[in-house]
Amino acid sequence: MRAEPPLTGSDGTDRSANPWAVVAAVLAGGWTVATTVLLQVAGWSVDQVRLASGLNRWPWVWPAVSLATVLLVGLPALLLALLPRSIAVRATGRAWLAGVLALGALGALRALPPVHHELYLAALAATAAVLALVAARLPDRRRTLGGTPEAPGGRRPDPVTLLAVAAGLALLLPWAWIGALGGLLETVLAALAAAAVGALAGVLLDRRFWSLLGDEPPRPARLVLVGGLAGGVTLLLLAAGTGHSGAQLPALLGVPPVAFTLAALYAATRRTGTPVAGPVRWLVGLALFGPLAFADPEEISVLLATSRDVPFWVAAAAVAGLAVAVLLAVGYGVLLARRRGVTPSRRVAALAAGVLLVAVGVVDVVPGQPGLYGDRLLVVLREQADLAGIPAGTPGRAGRDARAVEVYRRLVATAERTQGDLRRELTRLRLRPTPYYLVNAIETDGGPAVRAWLSGRPEVSRVLVSQRVRPLPAPAPTTHGNAPAPAGPAWNIRMIGADRVWSELGVTGSGVVVGSSDSGVDGHHPALADGFRGGDDSWYDPWDRTRTPNDANGHGTHTVGSAVGRDGVGVAPGARWVGCVNLARNLGSPAHYLDCLQFMLAPFPPGGDPFTDGRPARAPDVLTNSWGCPPIEGCDTGVLRPAADALAAAGILVVAAAGNTGPYCGSIADPPAPYPDVVTVGAVDNRRLVTRFSSRGPAPGGAAKPDLVAPGAGVLSAMPGGGYATLDGTSMATPQVAGVVALMWSANPALVGDLERTRRILRETAKPASTNYPPHAPQGTCGAAERIDGAGIVDAYGAVRAARAG
Repeated sequence: MRAEPPLTGSDGTDRSANPWAVVAAVLAGGWTVATTVLLQVAGWSVDQVRLASGLNRWPWVWPAVSLATVLLVGLPALLLALLPRSIAVRATGRAWLAGVLALGALGALRALPPVHHELYLAALAATAAVLALVAARLPDRRRTLGGTPEAPGGRRPDPVTLLAVAAGLALLLPWAWIGALGGLLETVLAALAAAAVGALAGVLLDRRFWSLLGDEPPRPARLVLVGGLAGGVTLLLLAAGTGHSGAQLPALLGVPPVAFTLAALYAATRRTGTPVAGPVRWLVGLALFGPLAFADPEEISVLLATSRDVPFWVAAAAVAGLAVAVLLAVGYGVLLARRRGVTPSRRVAALAAGVLLVAVGVVDVVPGQPGLYGDRLLVVLREQADLAGIPAGTPGRAGRDARAVEVYRRLVATAERTQGDLRRELTRLRLRPTPYYLVNAIETDGGPAVRAWLSGRPEVSRVLVSQRVRPLPAPAPTTHGNAPAPAGPAWNIRMIGADRVWSELGVTGSGVVVGSSDSGVDGHHPALADGFRGGDDSWYDPWDRTRTPNDANGHGTHTVGSAVGRDGVGVAPGARWVGCVNLARNLGSPAHYLDCLQFMLAPFPPGGDPFTDGRPARAPDVLTNSWGCPPIEGCDTGVLRPAADALAAAGILVVAAAGNTGPYCGSIADPPAPYPDVVTVGAVDNRRLVTRFSSRGPAPGGAAKPDLVAPGAGVLSAMPGGGYATLDGTSMATPQVAGVVALMWSANPALVGDLERTRRILRETAKPASTNYPPHAPQGTCGAAERIDGAGIVDAYGAVRAARAG
């Protein structure tokens, strides 16, 4: 057995620590933990507030958080590394100082956009590897602190390293069960990043660090406790810098306790004479691989925190990982750290590692979510279909149908002519291309390298990331309503005069079809069941390929209910509806938004080909869209503009929510709300005041938005399971305007497809919103009142009377 030299420094100091130095170390450690955790949570919270407000993230937030952490934590660590005579306390301070400097460098990488996760992981791996190399080549710390230098390891894994691998695999079990991997490149880069940070930890927590914290002869309990605490703070700092915004939060909980297991493994290396850097690298790397690879940081969001979605399951995995880490610390401490502890057998250690490796695979395949779920790319081609000169045709539905057929023909012809070469090349590379025609685009697999290659092709305009949500270990519970069914027309129905249209004008929307792209629709709800158009081309679910209308989220059921629901909740209860699912768990992607918009232009049967099986004569008349595609989902401002133009050319009216990012001016930014061919709707409350959350104009480019406002606060409508609920948002206001259009076109079928006259009637008959604006949104704040409330509050009664008058 190798004998350890006396641990005395060049100035004659030894291990013994002055009590005041110990107190200073404890205070500095507590300060480090509290400051680091608070700043990490604060940085993530700022990102989430900006996201929930519909505002662009501030790239400077994370460099600022990292710099603040370095300053606030680095100074106490520097003092601890220089001032005490105890080499143990100084070794602790130096490890913490190195850890916080590494956090500063790694944390600043979060300035990269979250949508480019592969790029971030590559930068994280490279930066951590460079830091590890630099730290390893610093002047020999033994000359200043004493301690035993790390001996080189053999080629075959030693027993202690195998035990570290087994422990790391045990920590992966909760993530393999609960989480889901991203794409292949994303997973490989996550592994490289975790390995690089593990290598950095192996340099910082090498044999010299552990040996300086023990007694001579060592006392096992003191080694595990003191070493675990000191090493845990170092690992906390490294975990805080690892992972994009959100991914580091579970690591803050599960990685620091690993230090207690590392202390026990170090005790075992004293008996075997093997290096400790290898066990540190493997255990820390595997502990970090779980949150890096099995969770998408963009889904660790407050937007998904209202139900049992990704934030809930990530928290569950983190807590389970913490429990596993505690069990490992106790078990390894008892077995390995005692004076007469077990000297591990290489065969037994290899068997344990092998069994746990198989267990991780079985858990991922059986109760977990096996497979790869990476984001895809949306390749937008330069040439878009020329829709100029579409003949107006006869007034009414016949003319509208003829226009829709011609638009569909031109769109498909353009896509077929221009996409062929690229589609063949992508198919040859096994990148699974999916073509689109409403926007001349192709969705395909691929990472940064494929994106760069595609961006350089002459026929390609730009390449966007098309997000893909990862599956959950269990479906989120269906959202139900607990409000009583209405006894008569709801307040919002009365405010816009829809009830008077039914009773005085005898118009309920019959003969008109409203199309909904949303989270789905509960087709069995008593307020909606009879209004479903039916047939084999009235429902499409590009996410889960379901064949009948359904909705677990409730958002889509509520909005369709406000448009065409019966029992007093819908504006046009006589109209029929068709549906498409473009939101999965409140998240979408450019491609899935296109899936539904294409279906609305030319519905097709289940399993049909949108290019050849589309039925434009079966297109709905008016579309309600209570969604927007922000940059975090992969959209830029103009990506859906060709789709909106094509639907308008086909005579299909698109109504869209302004967004809930008010009261900021210029907050109508996410497609399709800013487009001129779209009727954009803001929200008012029951006092006719524009709500605080309703997004304001102008739209990008100075377009006058919103077009109208409608009731959007405390709106009662249908929910899955036959219930009702009141919800707030411009999402609730939008379907009411679509319902008013259904009433207008039902009253005067000659208006069907005449979008210009329909918009003019809506504007001219709108009633003013209250001019008594609250302090947060005074009249004229955004340059003009119409940038807040558009033409005013939609008036169903006035619009239908004007429509009848021609």
